[in-house]
Amino acid sequence: MENSFIYLLEYSIKEHWELPALTDYKGVTYTYKDVARKIEKLHLWFENSGIRKGDKIALCSRNASHWGIAFLGIVTYGAIAVPILHEFKPDNIHHIINHSESKLLFVGDSVWESLNHNHMPHLDGIIRMEDYTIRHANNPMLSQARERVNELFGQKYPDRFTAEDVNYKFEKPEDIALINYTSGTTSASKGVLLPYRSMWSNLRFALDKMGYHPGEKLVSILTMAHMYGLAFEFIYPFASGTQVFFLAKIPSPRVISEVFSNIRPHLIVAVPLIIEKIIRKGVLPKVQRSPIQLFLKIPYLKKKIKASVRQKVLDAFGGRFKLLAVGGAALNHEVEAFLADIRFPYTVGYGMTECGPGISFDNWMTFRLGSCGKAVDRMEIRIDSSDAHRIVGEILVKGTNVMKGYYKNPEATAAVVDEEGWLHTGDLGILDKDNYLYIKGRNKNMILGPSGQNIYPEEIEDKLNIMPFVAESLIIEQDGKLVALVYPDFEAAKAAKLSDEALTKQLEHNRKQLNEILPGYSQITRIRIRHEEFEKTPKRSIKRYLYQ
Repeated sequence: MENSFIYLLEYSIKEHWELPALTDYKGVTYTYKDVARKIEKLHLWFENSGIRKGDKIALCSRNASHWGIAFLGIVTYGAIAVPILHEFKPDNIHHIINHSESKLLFVGDSVWESLNHNHMPHLDGIIRMEDYTIRHANNPMLSQARERVNELFGQKYPDRFTAEDVNYKFEKPEDIALINYTSGTTSASKGVLLPYRSMWSNLRFALDKMGYHPGEKLVSILTMAHMYGLAFEFIYPFASGTQVFFLAKIPSPRVISEVFSNIRPHLIVAVPLIIEKIIRKGVLPKVQRSPIQLFLKIPYLKKKIKASVRQKVLDAFGGRFKLLAVGGAALNHEVEAFLADIRFPYTVGYGMTECGPGISFDNWMTFRLGSCGKAVDRMEIRIDSSDAHRIVGEILVKGTNVMKGYYKNPEATAAVVDEEGWLHTGDLGILDKDNYLYIKGRNKNMILGPSGQNIYPEEIEDKLNIMPFVAESLIIEQDGKLVALVYPDFEAAKAAKLSDEALTKQLEHNRKQLNEILPGYSQITRIRIRHEEFEKTPKRSIKRYLYQ
């Protein structure tokens, strides 16, 4: 049963029975044995509450061990998991629960405060994520079974519960494992139907290619309600015997640095925003001092100094990790060039929810600067252009990872998956002669220049984001001209004792400097300062459609 997702989970539980599995940072640790017991109790509870195989069960809270255990309990029971981002607005959460026809909702305290059970009338019950107690029940069987769950467990396992008692029913490849509602940069949420073949294929690739071992450690930074975090910061480490540490909230770079120093993880999976902030604030100020730049010009010192710089960056991430895997968006070019120059063990992957999420990846030793690696196992990539090596075209993908479609939305499905099974990603790119993928932007984001030139706003933002006192930016078109929306680095401005007027002047100076290196048709006409961060997707990409 090597091609079964459930088998790989079952195997890991049995194989790593006594090892630590899930830890709430500065809180409780659960071994694989503890997780198995909790899963079994959830199964007994579901079974005695009338929950059937194929019923949908929603999860909505911050990352925590109990989130992971509930997810494992749902899929190994044969129900369909519906992970919901805890940062969604209440109306959106209500809509997703109703649209997905979920029977149960596991919900965290911070989310529950703003929800109303009357707006989710079809739920059998609502369960508190923190301790699995019942918040609200429409079905009396749910409360009765909850009261009896320890008794039922004792009756089923009168002596003791052992690894031999873990026997889950394996899935059929086309069965739906979960419905993941996207929070894209260009449109409203759609429910992505991910079959077990996609879950298995992503997990099998990670087990075969990412090389992590029992007893190693990982810090979960990304939300598990998004496929990137779920697949590579929870499912893969759990299936490989790696201990996962959950943080109570999305942490600042300072907190992440402290956590990395304490835990010293072996694998780091993150989005560019987090990596860039740690490097810019914690590493580059030390590295960019003039004596170091001067010494780098002396050949025999260059190697030694680069090794020292490399160690400084490694230390910023805990000092003993074997790989930093970046995904969700492109790394800033300058930051990436710096990492490549010091031979830092990083790689950039590419994926989307509709592929659960893997599309491309590569080992850091063979990874090529600026690329997103090559197609992962069991996937193909094609560029929709007359010359895939030179002419930018839409990225099309096909293979085992691709979704079955959007839930209750055949029109949206038909719009992205063609008759031959190619998924049209909406992203633009090229492939080099060795099939490394290079992303150039999003089709929907492309701006047409005055004489028909293609302007990719991401390329301009990439340059603007590394300029002084710029935290993040967005290029939009207004009245046929390009405008830069800028959220300044107010912290840096305060440290430099810049007044509001001086900050405005500096940003205007940035605009003029940037225009000197941009072609005439993609010049920025003005900068508009924002005083709040841009609203983000779970991948920490800006929700562009809100600002166009």
